[in-house]
Amino acid sequence: MTWIHRLSTFINRLGMLVAVLILLAMTGLILTEVVMRTFFAASTHMADELVGYGIGAMSFLALGQSLEKGTLIRMNLLLASLSSKGRVRWFLEIVCICFGIFSCGMACWFFTRNVLRNYERGYVSETVAQVPLWLPESFVSIGLGILLLQFLSYLLKVLMREADLSSKKAAELGLE
Repeated sequence: MTWIHRLSTFINRLGMLVAVLILLAMTGLILTEVVMRTFFAASTHMADELVGYGIGAMSFLALGQSLEKGTLIRMNLLLASLSSKGRVRWFLEIVCICFGIFSCGMACWFFTRNVLRNYERGYVSETVAQVPLWLPESFVSIGLGILLLQFLSYLLKVLMREADLSSKKAAELGLE
């Protein structure tokens, strides 16, 4: 395994760890909200907003790990019918990865530009919490960056013929 694969795996796990911590924080916030409403007739007035940001952050931070473990839903209908050892399958896999890199790269570019613009202009949400808008969007950019790094790592594995291109893993997960 090359250094980029190790780096990608480390960053994927770090992103997943942050996603788990966000999940725990959201659970604590929801429980606090329930207790406050039930016993004290009070509210934080921001739990729904923060939980929404947390769900988005968790989803994007976990994308790289999902791709690495093979649990990211892919369209395997065409690829499953091809031999996992054939050149056509290998070429189509590379085309799909390149399309993923392009799509993810474009999304990451635009989200990062928007994060910087929101930071420079000092935009905040129009709620009681007044969360700086660059903060939740930065988790999206970071998650897309992690996914982009994982795509590049996977592309190298496929090009060096180290990747398992069989559809066995997808079939085990019921994705075909």
